[in-house]
Amino acid sequence: MRITKRALASSASVILFACIATSASAQTIPAPTSATAGEINGEDIVVTGSYARSLRAATEAKRTASYQVDSINSTDIGKFPTQNVAEALQLVTGVAITRPRGEGLNVSVRGLGPQFQNTLLNGSPVAVNEVIENGGAAGRQFRFEMLPAEFTSSIDVVKTPTGDMTEGALGGNINVKTFEPFDVGTKTTLNLRGTYTEQTGKIKPNATLITSWVNKDDTFGILVGAQYWAKDVRNDRWYNAGWYKDRFASQLGQTGLYLPTRTRATVETEKRERLSGMLSMQWRPNPEMTTTLNVLATRLDVAYDEFGLDIYPDDTSVAGHRPTIVPGSTVIDGDTVVKATINDVRFMASREYSLNRHDLFNVGLRQTWDHDDWHVAGTVNWSYAHSYHPSYDVGTVRSRAMFFAPLTYDATRGYKEVPDFNTTVDPTNPANYQLYQFNIAPKNSKDWNFYARGDVAHDFDGFLSKIAVGGEYQFRKRDYSRRDFIVNPVAGTPLSSLGSGAYEQLPFDDYLGGLGGNIPRNFLVPVTSAYLDAFFTSDVENSALTPADLAASFRTTEKILSAYVRADYDFSLGSVPITGNVGLRYVHTDQVASGNLRTGNTITPVSYPKTFNNVLPSFNLRAELTPSFIGRLSASRVLTRPNVTDSAPRITISTDAPTASGGNPDLVPFLATQFDGSLEWYFSKSGSLTGAVFYKAMDDYITQQNVPIDIPGRGTVQLSTQVNGGDAKVYGFEAAYQQVFTFLPQPFDGLGFQASYTRTSVKANYTAGSRVIKDEMIGLSKNSFNVVGFFEKGPISTRLSYVWRDRYLSGTGSTMQAPTYTASFGSLDGSLAYRLTSNVTLSLEAINIAKARQYTYNDLPIRYGDINDYGRTILFGARAEF
Repeated sequence: MRITKRALASSASVILFACIATSASAQTIPAPTSATAGEINGEDIVVTGSYARSLRAATEAKRTASYQVDSINSTDIGKFPTQNVAEALQLVTGVAITRPRGEGLNVSVRGLGPQFQNTLLNGSPVAVNEVIENGGAAGRQFRFEMLPAEFTSSIDVVKTPTGDMTEGALGGNINVKTFEPFDVGTKTTLNLRGTYTEQTGKIKPNATLITSWVNKDDTFGILVGAQYWAKDVRNDRWYNAGWYKDRFASQLGQTGLYLPTRTRATVETEKRERLSGMLSMQWRPNPEMTTTLNVLATRLDVAYDEFGLDIYPDDTSVAGHRPTIVPGSTVIDGDTVVKATINDVRFMASREYSLNRHDLFNVGLRQTWDHDDWHVAGTVNWSYAHSYHPSYDVGTVRSRAMFFAPLTYDATRGYKEVPDFNTTVDPTNPANYQLYQFNIAPKNSKDWNFYARGDVAHDFDGFLSKIAVGGEYQFRKRDYSRRDFIVNPVAGTPLSSLGSGAYEQLPFDDYLGGLGGNIPRNFLVPVTSAYLDAFFTSDVENSALTPADLAASFRTTEKILSAYVRADYDFSLGSVPITGNVGLRYVHTDQVASGNLRTGNTITPVSYPKTFNNVLPSFNLRAELTPSFIGRLSASRVLTRPNVTDSAPRITISTDAPTASGGNPDLVPFLATQFDGSLEWYFSKSGSLTGAVFYKAMDDYITQQNVPIDIPGRGTVQLSTQVNGGDAKVYGFEAAYQQVFTFLPQPFDGLGFQASYTRTSVKANYTAGSRVIKDEMIGLSKNSFNVVGFFEKGPISTRLSYVWRDRYLSGTGSTMQAPTYTASFGSLDGSLAYRLTSNVTLSLEAINIAKARQYTYNDLPIRYGDINDYGRTILFGARAEF
């Protein structure tokens, strides 16, 4: 059966995910102010393909907007091989995404990482779910896996803000709009799919139902949607925690040399289930007034089970053991020891299990009133995000056993090849193992966001076409807690003392199949339930919070008051119509960061209030140089607040490495002054060639510092914290082209093409510890592009896309640790659909057709990092519309 499924995955090179409501194309962009490009060019092209129609709508939205924006609507999202909204966004010019274990999660815009984006849901800020799998909390990076693509009608990526837009983005304001009944009308859609992942060989179901009803006089409508989505994931990973300098300086008789630290052969598995529901109600008693209620709820359960063999070439934490390099065994390339034999190395069989639950609940009420030249709007929105483990015994359970043996490693082949890691001790023999520390680390993250807004605008004739004023109030609270239950078995206790049910052999016989390298591919792994029975006793479960637990917990609140004025202008310079806007936004933020400071074993509760006041001007100009040729200029002052965890007064100590992380409540926001210019040629209704240049001058840039700190029972560890300490300049250009070749003879008039390219550069000079980081920023790829070819004719629709991004800095390192880079990566995806009847469509989709692997390395290509192999994903199903 597994061979058959792999053959299916290898042969499925194209796919389709049919859209939920192909007629929905509601935009948050102003209505067209002049004739369409097709009319201007003397054309009246009838575009029948659903994807081509979506391009036409997006093209017109971008052309008529008074600011820089890229839009995609429901047909785009529904027709791409998308598992969530992040993957829909990856084809927007200048947008790149992260793909942990093969699924889109976070979004970057114009080279700036996920924390620099401001994500809105139906125009309002939304609460944020947190990373709880391993405790790598951040605080402001929205997890797009919480938003089903099937519920989404349109997405706007705004790159040049106006004064009335909610602040928070140095990269882009991303507004996700869900379906509403007045957009859809009376309609029901049912989408049934199966999701097959190549590495697991399993198929999981996916069902989405959306039904909408609007009364005959279009005064009331209600829309209800529900989705069940499941997926099994397996990621084969060769993991490296970094390369460190001078760990063996005395033995080598030389300083400045780097050797690898903890390295793991590991298989990561996930069982993912998502339940989502939405409700939208609209009431329009007269043409002037509309009331809209939107409710969205999502629960995502991720059962994470990881099987690994950790190898610690430089670990001295276990009494009586000290790794030593065998004289004459080393091969040195520059400042890197790429080959060596080390005695007395700790090998550790590990099993890590957690059930990670993410809940998101959002309720928004919007009221609009448009009377003659007056426009009044009010919004109230409340959202709650909760990321937690349902019980202590599923909160990141780490079960371990270890042995000591000589290690010979050879990394001379570089980061794209599996290195050699050999030992003379059999890792599959339980008699070789003794018990190591048992740990359960439950986390609980709650995020609340209340938002209220009022706007009043008036239209005028003349130079000033509109004046708008308004204000916002936002209250956000993050409550984060973590504790660690730790049990240390008596030193030297054999694994066999727990009985044969406490371990098993790695339950996969094809780990990193197809890749060379002489590494352990078969090894023993603990059984989680047996370790829980042995170590997680009632006394342990009911034990008091430790000083480390208290130090890891924090609460941060933000009260944000803002007010704006925006003036729109409209005039002609000769024969050139000029439109645009100027705005001024004032933002007052009261922040209170509370937590616990640890001095030895003494815990002191602390609270740090801080106030920010920021004035953010903006300017946008749109010049219609010809009816089909648009020029734009923009300037603005923007901000991004620090990650919540960076400003929290806490210290969290790693249980696996001599490191700790702590917050800095004195941080102030990132600020930037940005300039944009673009030229856009719209040569047909769905055809355009556009280019833009951008420049962002960032001040108060937040950088990492690493300082040593003594922790009782752990010794000296490196504390990583953040400071405002520099400036950076980000600049570049982007270009995009799209066209439907309607001028070709049949059947080739159904062909179309899209492409975009973004080049981003940075000038920066800051430190990580005492290491100078020059002209690099976390998450910034210098080059990225995407290309899409599609064909729609009659009942057949097919597309093939390739998305690629350049390498980027993913970890700054420190005084002793080399920086980490994520290597360049591209994904080939495709779709094929056949319209069986007028309301039934069959689909086949494939993600990562070329089976690309994701790699990292540490500063130099000869310093291996991670290899991630998650294979292809195939989706197939049918969509019916009633």
